Amino acid sequence: MVLPTYTGPELCAYEAHEIVDLLKKREISPVELVEASFARIAAVEPHINAMPTLCRDRAEAAARDISSDDAGMPGWLGGLPIAIKDLMEVGGVRTTMGTKGLADYVPERSGALVERLEARGAIVVGKTNTPEFGAGANTFNDIFGMTRNPWNTKLNAGGSSGGAAAALATGEVWLAHGSDLAGSLRTPAAYCGVVGLRPSPGVAGGGPQLMKFHTEGVQGPMARSVRDTALFLDAMSGFSADDPLSWPAPATSYQQAVERADANIRIAFTADMNSFGLVSQEMDGCLRDALRKTEAAGAVVVEDCPELPDLDRTYRVLRAMLWAALPGRAPDAVQKHFKRTLSENIAFGRKLSIDDVYDAQLNRSRLFDNVVGFLRDFDVLACPVVGLMPGPVEEEYPTEIDSVPLTDYISWLRFSFLATTTALPAISVPVGLSEGGLPIGLQLIGHHRGEARLLAVARAVEVATGGPRGPIDPVVVG
Repeated sequence: MVLPTYTGPELCAYEAHEIVDLLKKREISPVELVEASFARIAAVEPHINAMPTLCRDRAEAAARDISSDDAGMPGWLGGLPIAIKDLMEVGGVRTTMGTKGLADYVPERSGALVERLEARGAIVVGKTNTPEFGAGANTFNDIFGMTRNPWNTKLNAGGSSGGAAAALATGEVWLAHGSDLAGSLRTPAAYCGVVGLRPSPGVAGGGPQLMKFHTEGVQGPMARSVRDTALFLDAMSGFSADDPLSWPAPATSYQQAVERADANIRIAFTADMNSFGLVSQEMDGCLRDALRKTEAAGAVVVEDCPELPDLDRTYRVLRAMLWAALPGRAPDAVQKHFKRTLSENIAFGRKLSIDDVYDAQLNRSRLFDNVVGFLRDFDVLACPVVGLMPGPVEEEYPTEIDSVPLTDYISWLRFSFLATTTALPAISVPVGLSEGGLPIGLQLIGHHRGEARLLAVARAVEVATGGPRGPIDPVVVG
């Protein structure tokens, strides 16, 4: 199979950790990197619409400051350009949340995670596209339109961090921030051939600022390789007195954990989570091929799955509480623009009874115990990220998998529910291409606060399956 070409700036094809090494040696400058990033953005944006809001003047000023002779080398990133998802504020930069009611919102101050990243050497070059308030796994909204899959522009890029994934896949940036509730980091990573890590709550900046004790929606890193994902997680991590869920950075960096990775791993694999999720024959076959390669490299793969009672109902209640409490309390001037599926989520949340809430909290503890106990015999639980290949970019969500009907707009995302409900870390790692030339991602769910171990396993899988791959030129179809 012939891979797509890459014709962009040479610097944009490097991995992020390689660029940071060059920055620290002062063999390249942040100014050069910002210039390369914007050149690549100009070349590919007309085809994919991944990063519709740019902040060039702000980025160039930051690059000059870091490049000055008397400047120290800041933090983990040393002047590396990154992208921020349009659900998080960047001071002085338009932040729409993907909704018409906030189309002109320009915050004075950045979110806490952005402030941390910039203090550690990140340079924000733009905001990546997202569906309205991040609701949905196809990235489109009424302000900026649709983000297209770089591997086939007739297809969707996944969501809700679809803009982030597409920007990475095409080399617009080396690292991109994302967030995850129902696979919003994991699905677009799988569809665009990049890595997306959903960390444990509190590891990378916590959830929404208005709900600081919320654990279902988390921030996380996206990159083109597992090593770069570990670098970005190092830059995101650390305790904050303002965040009640924040967790101290590890004594040993996540990058060092990846560097020590080996193929001696034990993987439990389930193709359908005890018939909980639907998976197409094509996806099932691709994942099994990848796991055979991982076994050939030295891993042990056992087909098994823990019991997952009432996972669907438990997840849906937790999710609905978030929608009703946050966008569901936005002013009428904002809510009047909401798409149907977002409004339905809010309505479901408002109809919950207190017993629904009690049951969800009790059952998520039961699910946690089941999975943690099961993982005592394994390094990770592997499963699909999503059960089918990406669909047409115009299709909000699929209605069937291999002719089996789906009940609603999040049923196809069921493989994402477990990690979110149990607050366990999960990663989507590219493991190959389908016969049609589309990327395939494998989901790995790790131990409680086991990000280092999870990243090491992901690295072993990445190597066994021939990764990482570099950026591509968009494959323009139709």
